[in-house]
Amino acid sequence: MGKSTLFNRICGSRRAIVTSVPGTTRDLLNQDVEWLGTNFELVDTGGLFGASADPLHNEVTSLGLQALSSATVIVQVVDGTDGLVPADEEVASHARRVGSPIVVVVNKIDKSEARTRENDFHQLGIAPVVSIAAEHGLGVGDLLDAVVEKLPGRKARDPRVATELDRQGTSEIRVAIIGRPNVGKSSLVNLLTQEERVLVNAEAGTTRDSVDVRLVWHGRQFRLVDTAGIRRPGRVHRSGPVESVSVVMARRAVSEADVAVLVVDAAQPIARQDAVIAGEAERAGCGIVLAANKWDLVKDQGADFYRVFDTELRDAIKFADFAPVMHISALTGERTPKLIEKIFDVAQAREMHIGTGELNRFIDRATKRHPPANLGRREVKIKYVTQVATRPPTFVFFTNIATRFHFSYERFLRNQIRSEFQFEGTPIRLRVRTGRHKSHESKRG
Repeated sequence: MGKSTLFNRICGSRRAIVTSVPGTTRDLLNQDVEWLGTNFELVDTGGLFGASADPLHNEVTSLGLQALSSATVIVQVVDGTDGLVPADEEVASHARRVGSPIVVVVNKIDKSEARTRENDFHQLGIAPVVSIAAEHGLGVGDLLDAVVEKLPGRKARDPRVATELDRQGTSEIRVAIIGRPNVGKSSLVNLLTQEERVLVNAEAGTTRDSVDVRLVWHGRQFRLVDTAGIRRPGRVHRSGPVESVSVVMARRAVSEADVAVLVVDAAQPIARQDAVIAGEAERAGCGIVLAANKWDLVKDQGADFYRVFDTELRDAIKFADFAPVMHISALTGERTPKLIEKIFDVAQAREMHIGTGELNRFIDRATKRHPPANLGRREVKIKYVTQVATRPPTFVFFTNIATRFHFSYERFLRNQIRSEFQFEGTPIRLRVRTGRHKSHESKRG
């Protein structure tokens, strides 16, 4: 039919997965868009009614009707090549009951069979009827004009207001919820938002698209991105194109995140794939929080179980020893407010910038206790240090001779900086350069 193709076209990005497999979209996808000075939120739903081979079709329909009932304007997309079908009439009937304005969109008008059937859709008794070709962008401007005409007048936000919000520390924190299938990612998102925004099912691979959900907590704004479970590449390849695209979307969500929450199943052994997923977050430079979910299922393991579990988790993900571990339950809500608090702390740490004078005084003390290894007969001296970037925090060390720090010495420096300046949960990048520091280096960084 082309709903997700149209959604992507209006958003100007590949937010929704588009494949030839019917019923690919399951969850609600939302995106803020602007057209001719008017802002509105666009929501993409799964297919409603009609025949479907998807075992979760009833759940998808229920979620779609939930979005329909709260819509300010309803855009009903129909397939021009199929002509008017009973499912179209059923959708139109439900849309009328909501009482919101409706725009009927006849898609695939670039095909000859659609042009011959275009007038069939006037039988729905809904106006206007707009013809488009979502794949090529034909008629999409006319559609947006029709939508904006039916929206209550909402002007684009004054950029001065956005600047003030940023100064007040209320800019949005983007959080990717990541992990293997069936660890409880979608349940966690639904619990935190207090909405059934994402389908939850025992079937592996229920979530396909990366689903954005807004959350306001104590005046702080978050955007939670529920991602598809990431399995080993071999299993993903064998499962077909839908899961392959889902994993690509999940990885993209990690690359765009401020903080990644790696959800692991506390009732199951830590898997190698957990470390692989954490490694992707570390390489992307986003902050990391390890969330041990289903903690309600392991409380009978004894008072010391958390120590054993945390040790095994740390051993499996040694490269992310800076990431805090939270024991939570998406079923009971246990410690989930603490999780949000920790996400905020990690996001703040990732934004932190240390003054050059303070940083150099500290590094001078630390390296006097533990200097870098000499290069042959020449003594390696750190002449100057500056922080050149945040998100993630990045430091440049200027030395007297060309060298590279041993990985163990880099780890020492990272640990020292993290401990002194409270860079909790965020990767730290180090670079080494030779020669005298120049002020324009830090400005360019």
